[in-house]
Amino acid sequence: MLMRTDPFREIDRLAEQFFGSTSRPAVMHMDAYRDGDHFYAAFDLPGVDPDSIDCTVQRNVLTVRAERGRPAGDNVELVAAERPMGVFSRQLFLGDTLDTDKLEAGYDNGVLTLRIPVAERAKPRRVTISATGNGRKEIKA
Repeated sequence: MLMRTDPFREIDRLAEQFFGSTSRPAVMHMDAYRDGDHFYAAFDLPGVDPDSIDCTVQRNVLTVRAERGRPAGDNVELVAAERPMGVFSRQLFLGDTLDTDKLEAGYDNGVLTLRIPVAERAKPRRVTISATGNGRKEIKA
């Protein structure tokens, strides 16, 4: 039988506001890494409908928003609720060295993966040096 009252519920609610819980996490879990000329960010969103995922970039701020809901219906009776549900949101501040115009996103096996190329202006480039006959060097960039 399930217990319907909890004398410590108010303390738990206060702790959940600051630290999150299994039903309402404080953060969307993410890995971020660079591989060659691309930056990757992978977000854990298991069970989220891909149509509910919203990814926007504005002034180098990347915002990911997704929603996961519970099954609904007239005959649905919730017995246990331990999986995180509701709206999840996360913001990343991207550097100027990334080309956000060419951002690519894919959702596979509950993981949203963003691929952002490094901007051409941020990549190392070779400077050519040409010598003139009078001993001075002319530098071309």
